[in-house]
Amino acid sequence: MQKKTELLDNATISRSLTRIAHEILEKNKGGLDLVLVGIKTRGVPLAKRLQEKIKQIEGIDVPIGELDITLYRDDLQKVVPTDEPELKETNIDVDVTGKQVILVDDVLFTGRTVRAAMDAVMDIGRPAVIQLAILIDRGHRELPIRADYVGKNIPTSEKEVVVVHLNEIDNEDEVILYKKDE
Repeated sequence: MQKKTELLDNATISRSLTRIAHEILEKNKGGLDLVLVGIKTRGVPLAKRLQEKIKQIEGIDVPIGELDITLYRDDLQKVVPTDEPELKETNIDVDVTGKQVILVDDVLFTGRTVRAAMDAVMDIGRPAVIQLAILIDRGHRELPIRADYVGKNIPTSEKEVVVVHLNEIDNEDEVILYKKDE
């Protein structure tokens, strides 16, 4: 893959998350019934950052959870045809029933990850509402899913790849657009 351009750097990621935190609080009239659920892998640190920003703004600790959607994927046979899928832990210590659940992920592409995440959340409880916060929306939906909160919309081609690096996992904050080798 060839690096095409840097879409977001550390400062723009932080500003985007600050804006998203304000939008979440405004739309939900505060943060009292919110639960942030990060979709593994990079949705988890983004959810933690949103939790911190909401605490700075409202002075409240919004509960947070970590969601592994591996077994809910509709392409599991394509991804792991012969081996057992590698399961990561789902950790949601709060009852989501009647809550406003905000799913958090790094990139929204086809919508299939979000569909799997909604199925997983519904197996845990019945939220009043499920909303979606995304750092990058790159288009190309295969399902009728849209984000409620978007850091940046990036129209891409099928020959491009969006790669998100976060300090907590990759030791740097950046979003890079790559062109696939042909």
